Amino acid sequence: MKRVLTFLLVLFCFHLASAQYTEIINSKRPGFSESPYSVGTNIYQLETGLFYRNNDNPSILTHPNIFGTNLQLRYGKFSEKLEFNLNLAYQVDEIRNPLGKNVTTQGISDLTIGAKYLIRQQEFTDNSTEIRSYKKRMAFDWKRLIPSVGVYAGVHTPFISKDYKDDNTKISYKLAVLLQNDITDRFVLLTNLIADNYSSDDEFYAYIVTMTYAINQRWSYFVENQGRYQDLYAPQYQFGTGLAYLVNENLQIDASARTNFFDDYSYYYFSTGFSWRLDRHYDTFKFKAAPDKSKKKKKKRKGFFGRLFDKLFH
Repeated sequence: MKRVLTFLLVLFCFHLASAQYTEIINSKRPGFSESPYSVGTNIYQLETGLFYRNNDNPSILTHPNIFGTNLQLRYGKFSEKLEFNLNLAYQVDEIRNPLGKNVTTQGISDLTIGAKYLIRQQEFTDNSTEIRSYKKRMAFDWKRLIPSVGVYAGVHTPFISKDYKDDNTKISYKLAVLLQNDITDRFVLLTNLIADNYSSDDEFYAYIVTMTYAINQRWSYFVENQGRYQDLYAPQYQFGTGLAYLVNENLQIDASARTNFFDDYSYYYFSTGFSWRLDRHYDTFKFKAAPDKSKKKKKKRKGFFGRLFDKLFH
């Protein structure tokens, strides 16, 4: 029984789908999508990694190669459904100079502060505990097709390096609807609908669909499709995949890769990193008043046959 419980808790090292707080770290990495669930109250979580991006899009002549690191800090407070987070990206860009030697720039390219909240958690029947009927145990619960729903709101601050600013750089917003379906005990589907850089000149809309599968108690993998739509640009679509390994209940390492398709140019993105949490979560308890013994009903005295039948049937 203990092994089964451990398996259910580790089911998804990233995008875990049970309660808000879990015994096993609940990380967003290595995919780009976001679960509607928070890390849990009094959890301090760090998710970071290194990335390399190569792009030979002829319309982007100045930045063919980008190296960098991204960092996300997550914190749960006030409610199991609420999470605050901070996203920071630091990168080094190669600037192509057609008339001479290429040069590089570096600095903070993004600093976003946000929060997410779970609006609705979908309940479904756990048929794995059914022992009387094999048919019922293997039956699919159609309520699993109804997703849990969360919302995210973030602010892109202007506190970035000068090389990543222009005259139009100002505060912009990121809004998202976060959906999660627990298709089986091993398989989870995440869908994000996003409006990013809202109220700026670079506003765009996107979707991310991620399928995650638990191989065993330590390993899980994902496949992901992302689409981006922006005025004056053709739609962009990417495909990604990756692995996550659970080192212990508070530490996960990961690696991923992604590329584009339906385009006439090549795009490659590689990332590796880890997630670590400081667990300060504690459960709250509700105390109930002790029963009034004066109102306790007296047991009726039973005769010989009453006591005999009690022994036979109980």
